[in-house]
Formats: sequence, C-alpha cells, structure tokens
Amino acid sequence: MNRYLHMKTKLLALIIFFTCFNFVHSTTILTDPPREKFVVVLDAGHGGQDPGNRGNGYYEKDIALNIVLSIGAELEKLPDVKVIYTRKSDVFVTLAGRAEIANKAEADLFISVHCNAHKSQAQGTETFVLGLHRNQDNLEVAMRENQVIFLEEDYEVTYDGFNPNSPESYIGLTLMQEEFLDQSVLLADLIQKNFTHDLKRVNRGVKQAGFLVLRQTYMPSVLVETGFLTNTGEGSYLNSRSGQSGMPQAITKAVLDYKKSINLEILEGLDRNPPVALTAEPQEQPLDIYDGITFRVQLAATGKKIEPNPKNFRGLREVSRNKEGKLFKYYYGATSSYSQIKELHEIARRSGYPDSYIVAFRGNEKISVNDALKTKMK
Repeated sequence: MNRYLHMKTKLLALIIFFTCFNFVHSTTILTDPPREKFVVVLDAGHGGQDPGNRGNGYYEKDIALNIVLSIGAELEKLPDVKVIYTRKSDVFVTLAGRAEIANKAEADLFISVHCNAHKSQAQGTETFVLGLHRNQDNLEVAMRENQVIFLEEDYEVTYDGFNPNSPESYIGLTLMQEEFLDQSVLLADLIQKNFTHDLKRVNRGVKQAGFLVLRQTYMPSVLVETGFLTNTGEGSYLNSRSGQSGMPQAITKAVLDYKKSINLEILEGLDRNPPVALTAEPQEQPLDIYDGITFRVQLAATGKKIEPNPKNFRGLREVSRNKEGKLFKYYYGATSSYSQIKELHEIARRSGYPDSYIVAFRGNEKISVNDALKTKMK
C-alpha cells in the first residue's frame, strides 16, 4: 500500500511538472517579444534670452513650450512611445544642440514648434520640411528662425560659416535629409490636414525651406508654424486655452497616424492573420496612361525586412519591397494609370491597410503625385 502511494505521488508530481513546463513554454511562445519604443523628440522653439517673435505682445517661446508640453503629455500615456524634449522650461538651447539631442536619441521623429510673424495681418498654419526655399516668403521665414544663431558663441564654426541673412548661404544649403524627405512630407501633410479640418485654421500648406535645426537632424523632421502672433485674431487664439489645447491635439493625432502608417503595427504577427478574400483586381486596359510614370500604393515603411508574398500582406499579390535609406518600403501594384492605382488603393484599404497611400515614380525617381499627373498621357 505504501509502495502504491509512493508511485502515485511520483506520478502526480510528474504530471504537475510537465503541465507547468508546457504552460510556461506555450506562454513563452505566444507572448510577443517586447517592441522597441517609438521615439519622438519635441522641440519648443526659442527660449531663455531668445523670446522668438513678440507679435501683439505675446511671447512665442512661451506659447511654443505650452503646446509642446501638451503634446508630450498625451504621447507619454502610450506605453510604446518615448518622448524626449529639447527643453521643458524657459531655457536657451542652440539649434545645433536641439538637433544633437534628437540624433543621440536616434529618434523616429523630430517636431519643432513655432509661431509665425509678418508685417501684415497674414494668417494661417504652415508646416515646413527641409529644402531650398521656393519663394521669398519661405526664405524670410527661414531667415527669421535661423537668426537665433547670432546668440550663440562661435556660430560661424558651428554652422560652417552659414549666414542666416545671406540668400547665398541658402543656395548652398545641402539637403542632408534627402533620405527622410518622403516621411517628413507625410507627417507635415497629416499635421496640416488636422489643422484645416479639425481646427478650421487657414491652410498655408506644406513647404520647403532652409531651417538649420532641420538641416542637422537625421530622422524625419518638420517645423510647424502654428499661426501668426502678429494677426490680431490668430495671436489671441494661440495665446488662449482653446488654442493651446486644439493645436497639441491636432499635432498628436498626426504623430499617431504617422506612426501607424510607417510602422504599420499590422505587420506584427502577420502569420497569425489569415489572408482576406479580395474582389477581383482591375483587368480592363485603362485609358489614362501617363508617359514614363509608375504609380504604386505604399503599404508600409519599416525597419523590418519581410518577404513580399501574399500570406505576409493579407492576401495582396504584386507586393514589392525596396530599401530606401534606413527603411524597407512595401508597395502594392505598379501601373501607369491613375484610375487603376486608385482601384488598387481601395483594395489595399479594404484589405486592412487604411493608412496606405499612392506614390509616383518617374523611372527610379520618386516624385509627387501632383507632378506625375501633370505628365502627358500616351
């Protein structure tokens, strides 16, 4: 009897051991590995002895800081986002120092927040990416924001003899952010759309200009002009609780939409998502063929290298992968017809890619869709 009880006890112990082992083992397999955090560097323009513009008696440095702190407070609520500030109080930080903070953090995004000024009652929001100015207004905005370097010691050395007041310096500006331009424009466009649609602000568009703070960052970067303090109504709005609540909400929403678009968290655990049934892809020969242009639907831009086969992209066929800068970009379809690419875009959206969008190429060069549509049709 004792021998029987002893054997029964040993058997029970073995059952418990293997049950626990299998549970732990299966839990290890099913638990997703920790994902790296999405790093956003928020830069409140000006600060300290640099007040920024003083339109209507308001302080640009204070308004920019309030907006940035509100954006950060919302983003910090998300477990997979890390927020870094170039300043959290009224202190002076050099333009090079701001970029260095972002570069050391290996940030995914850099967003610099400012308020605009003009001698007229100009109004509206505009978001800039780095590039050569296309008109005098863009040049004047860049000149005004870059003049802060005169408050820095040895600015001639730090910025390689760059003179903010010399148009020639801008002509020689190197577009160091070229590999990040697409992502910068995407974020800028999302910000402007939110300002326009959600806040009903006047839309001055996405623009390029030679901002030193953007020139020295090595990630997608934008400079946001949230409005004109020199405009009576707009200055009052930006200095109000309403303005300093609405502006951060619009920018935060754009950051999250951007993050979803380029990271496409849908790529996590693709093998667990069965392909969806698709409607038939367009077969008829389109009439609107643009000479030398190839349209594609961008599904994702991520650091992950994934095989572009249907099982990894929810059943979508004709997915291609291209390494651009530090990112792998995944495109669906390839056609010279704009009507056909719009149909493919709709298929992509219905298949689980709501943040996908259309891009255009002339040969191997990526161009804007607007420029592509200006090309003659065959």
